[in-house]
Amino acid sequence: MYRRSYFWPLAGLCILSLFLFLGQTFFNTRGEPREAVVALSMLQQGNWVLPVNNGVELAFKPPFFHWCIAAISSLAGSVNEYTSRMPSALALSAMVLVGYVFYAKRRGAEVAFIAGLLTLTNFEVHRAGVACRVDMVLTAMMVIALYQLYKWGEKGLRGIPWVAVFCLSAAALTKGPVGIVLPCLVPALFLWIRRVKFLRIFLSFFKVAAMACILPALWYWAAYMQGGDHFLELVLEENVYRFLGKMTYAAHENPAWYNVMTVLAGYTPYTLLLLVSLFFLHYKKPEGPLPAWWKRFTSYIRNMDDTRLYSLLCIVVIFTFYCIPKSKRSVYLLPVYPFIAYFLAEYIIYLRHRHVNALRVFGSIMASLAILLTLVFAAVRTGLIPDALFSGRHAAENVAYMHALADFPLTIMAVLVAMLPVAAAWRYFRVQRGNAADNGIIYAFVTVVFSIFFALDGLYQPVILNVKSDRAVAEEISRIVPEGRVYSFRTDVVEGNRMHPFTVNFYLGDRMVPFDCFNPRGDGYVLMGEDMAGPFMERYGEGYMLEQVYDPLHRSCDDKRFNRLYRFRSRQAGV
Repeated sequence: MYRRSYFWPLAGLCILSLFLFLGQTFFNTRGEPREAVVALSMLQQGNWVLPVNNGVELAFKPPFFHWCIAAISSLAGSVNEYTSRMPSALALSAMVLVGYVFYAKRRGAEVAFIAGLLTLTNFEVHRAGVACRVDMVLTAMMVIALYQLYKWGEKGLRGIPWVAVFCLSAAALTKGPVGIVLPCLVPALFLWIRRVKFLRIFLSFFKVAAMACILPALWYWAAYMQGGDHFLELVLEENVYRFLGKMTYAAHENPAWYNVMTVLAGYTPYTLLLLVSLFFLHYKKPEGPLPAWWKRFTSYIRNMDDTRLYSLLCIVVIFTFYCIPKSKRSVYLLPVYPFIAYFLAEYIIYLRHRHVNALRVFGSIMASLAILLTLVFAAVRTGLIPDALFSGRHAAENVAYMHALADFPLTIMAVLVAMLPVAAAWRYFRVQRGNAADNGIIYAFVTVVFSIFFALDGLYQPVILNVKSDRAVAEEISRIVPEGRVYSFRTDVVEGNRMHPFTVNFYLGDRMVPFDCFNPRGDGYVLMGEDMAGPFMERYGEGYMLEQVYDPLHRSCDDKRFNRLYRFRSRQAGV
């Protein structure tokens, strides 16, 4: 029954929220083209084990994500923004739908459906689900493995959980051994708490982990045969030194409280709902001394329903694990988001029954923001916002973004997308005036949140972020240099983490290589920052003459430099 009532609507919402606008926004950060170009190099070189991109670069991550891009792009005919982001969207859809089935069987269809909606419509998960980054694929494989290993535990650890084994292998082939370690650690700890014998747990999960290591081990061996010690050092850097805080370069080093802040920020806008609800709850002092209170709390945890306890352990163990290394990023904590969504769904249902006014206030705030978003867009289109409103270092860029919104062709589809948040807000206020004690109030404010994401993905972000992208720069360089290598020159070369013009390189078809690694003997073209001509001539002036041929007057989305294209000529050739 639960599948007929909620599964297909949830699948439809996955399609609407993730797949419609995947290719409309150009690459505008260095992270996405850095991953996409690996798949491009796989197809160009026919090397699906360890291809080289940017002339000298080996991929920093294992290849499962890049295999997915390459496979989809082979069917589509090219590696582009849509095909590069599609694996993330597919992974998020699978994670949401598998999670729905998991919780619907154990905690009810309503809470499972709401949890699915919350997972789809929080900022951090949605952003990862429409990006060309490895994080969503890793998250989906880990979370699905966690669901499957719990089911295996329900069966008394009998048989082999083949789906879990595949997901663990895929997770390890996406970002390394952590994709096996964490999903095995959580259910093993859960079963130990539930008094399953330790030896049986250890042997069972050792067997699963060993089987999951087979496919990754084959790739690591094949990659080592190609990359040798350089590849091995890269593996140690990413998987061992990063965890121990001994990397050769600083990478996302943050204190432990950073993880708390990123989860709170990442669960926007529902963090606001939690904050609002605090003003409606009834509070009372803990009864008895602290030891007695702690005893009641631990007893409550031990007597918790299996599914709820398992979900709680998933949050606590994964969150704690990622507090240990110095390297911390918000996306590392993505595997906890579906389990937080489950508890948040239960909390929202509780508020509906006990404190519905909290839902009313939150919904009214979101509906007002939806209307405000459309009003600001209307003000930009009608020229009511002057350029002088912007000041400071990035004033020119902000003015360019505003002009892009003001001047792009306004099609019927764009009008419909822009008006969708207003329609959702109008519907919400109608529901609020009616009987807000039923499910209507929940689905009404989720619809408002969905409409805001839809408008951002389908209209505002593509228009604004395409101005930020280096794609137009790459197209002009391609016109000037239609074939052959284009060189890049930098002075801030960090061992083990060399920077490249990733976005320009991708749109050039992986034709850009570092000048210092190839030292060309003849004439050619080199891209570098506006302040790099002097250092270039100091280093290479005896052998080359330099002439500027193109100044895009554009701050690069990769490193925020104003890059220029130069033609270099060999002095020996002119003698």
